[in-house]
Amino acid sequence: MKGETFHLLNRGVEKRKIFLTNEYYLRFVYNLYDFNDVKNVILDYSYRRRTLIDKKSKEELVDVLCWCLMPNHIHVLGKEKIDGGMSIFSKKIVGGHTKYFNDKNKRSGVLFQGRSKIIKITRDVHFDYLPFYILSNPIKLIEPNWKEEGIKDFRKVTNFLEDYRCSSYLDLIGKDNYPFIINKALFYELFNTNQDKFKKDFTDWLSSYRGDVRRPHE
Repeated sequence: MKGETFHLLNRGVEKRKIFLTNEYYLRFVYNLYDFNDVKNVILDYSYRRRTLIDKKSKEELVDVLCWCLMPNHIHVLGKEKIDGGMSIFSKKIVGGHTKYFNDKNKRSGVLFQGRSKIIKITRDVHFDYLPFYILSNPIKLIEPNWKEEGIKDFRKVTNFLEDYRCSSYLDLIGKDNYPFIINKALFYELFNTNQDKFKKDFTDWLSSYRGDVRRPHE
């Protein structure tokens, strides 16, 4: 429903990688912007040299609040701007990436593990921490067992997150990465934060994390 917040998740079929090189990631990043439109969008350009679709010409499906891409799965947190907006957005980004992946690799068939899981978010005790759960996903790439054992090298992890460009973390802490994708002002309003507070709260959460903390949607 319009005005409601949803967490979109999907992963590669059989947990296979859906992003093979940086070009795959970059393609999907720009699709998060281009496909966020009620109108059908036909894309025919190089992702190495491209111009953004004019935002004024778009009727957005969702306000993207935060996102993270991992080698074999995706997370998007968004607030619907039209009824059913997140479901339409999901079909566009998943279908678009599947077509790109299959064309590039001369394959056919499904790439993702069925329909995206689209979870309605309510303001409960875990609401404020949901972006932390989403944006901490890349830590698994350097410390696979951090959720069970805690973070072993905190400086290495925080530096890694600030170098990881396939999420909205940098934009939310005030370092422009892909600022055109998210509605940063709305994010700060909904989560009662700002770029400095968000960074501090996120790093405080990481430093105190224990494996027995309840993790929503996992």
